[in-house]
Amino acid sequence: MAPSERPWRPVREGLAVRVRVTPRARRAGAGGTIALPDVPALRVAVTAPPAEGAANAAVLALLAAACDVPKSALAVTLGTSGRLRAVTVSGDPSSLAARLEAWLTHAEGVSA
Repeated sequence: MAPSERPWRPVREGLAVRVRVTPRARRAGAGGTIALPDVPALRVAVTAPPAEGAANAAVLALLAAACDVPKSALAVTLGTSGRLRAVTVSGDPSSLAARLEAWLTHAEGVSA
């Protein structure tokens, strides 16, 4: 995947990840990427409902596991109530990007 097609970019704190969330999904996990008008986004499905922060917590837990970081290293920085979110992951941007790339590649291989 070309750098401009990735749904994440390095920032001072670590990595900013653009996420499109599907709540109340049958299975939780990555669903590839989606091209949006301004930037690409990572498709993430969670089984939690979009109420009382449950979907946000599930997204953060899923991304934390994918990046192998504690949940406290993640924060929703944009879009707490819509489907499109921006999440900041604290840590080394290159290692975080490599982990997300591997997670996404695995998810796309499983769904193929």
